[in-house]
Amino acid sequence: MLRILVVRFSSIGDVLLTTPLLRSLARRHPEAEIAFATKRDMAPLVADNPHISQLLALEPHEPIRHFAARIRAWKPAYGLDLHGSLRSRALRMFVGCRWSGYTKRKIARTVLIATKLDVYRDERPVPERYFDAARRLDVKPDGSGPEFHLGPQACERVAAWLAERGVTEGTIAALAPGAAHATKRWPVASWIALAERLSAAGLQPVVLGGPADRGLAQQLAPVATSAAGEFSLQETGALLARSRILVSGDTGVMHMATGVGTPVVALFGPTVRQFGFFPYSAPAVVLERPLDCRPCSAMGSKHCPMGHHRCLDDIAPAEVAAAVERLVA
Repeated sequence: MLRILVVRFSSIGDVLLTTPLLRSLARRHPEAEIAFATKRDMAPLVADNPHISQLLALEPHEPIRHFAARIRAWKPAYGLDLHGSLRSRALRMFVGCRWSGYTKRKIARTVLIATKLDVYRDERPVPERYFDAARRLDVKPDGSGPEFHLGPQACERVAAWLAERGVTEGTIAALAPGAAHATKRWPVASWIALAERLSAAGLQPVVLGGPADRGLAQQLAPVATSAAGEFSLQETGALLARSRILVSGDTGVMHMATGVGTPVVALFGPTVRQFGFFPYSAPAVVLERPLDCRPCSAMGSKHCPMGHHRCLDDIAPAEVAAAVERLVA
């Protein structure tokens, strides 16, 4: 029995972008068992994926040696390290199998941020770079996007939640104004103006996010229904699956939407296409500004280095609403 271990510990988008590789592995090697190793809080992203035979979740505070012992008991033949972190390298030391990884292009990224000189050459998106780790297994990208498979309980809870609030399935415009880093956030006033425009067009804005986004969602309360802090990862995916559109920044929610087939309008500021995280193989419009100061960081930061934040502030609500209209038409 061929056993293939795939490792990606975090985060939301990175985990979901492994799913095109999982799908191709399962199709090319239907006799194989595929195990996916990730953090416990990321496990719901792949828990219902039909291409995985076993889900191996790293528990909070679990020593990597203990986790490695559990993996060794599974006896993988191949290990695909799609994380490239200290933790995944330690796993490679403790689990004996044929390991391989992929290149994160850190030097090219650093050069682009520091000098604005593009030396990438290979501009494949991250989901396709992951395939480099599986070069011994004879798989290629199939051109389809990520997959976020949902369990029935998540779908049922979201359906009930929407019914209680009078939100009609098929008219939802999901909005994700939050982001871990401030420079990835579009101004609140712009989100409010967008929600007003979408409501006037017959859509029902619903704000998504975690518990930390409740205060931000409250500022949109007069013009949008708040679901911030209400849902698990799977339930958020279920709400996105019932939405006509998602508007978000460069965040994991964007990849969740593409994973359930929901069109996306993505607002990119400090990060750029070369990093490899644009919406992958999905109906999407990316809005960005061709400023000389972009990119300014790999993942966003607390403050705009130039002090103006024009990369996102200059994107007008009318432009975003027009992109939404094109995708939902």
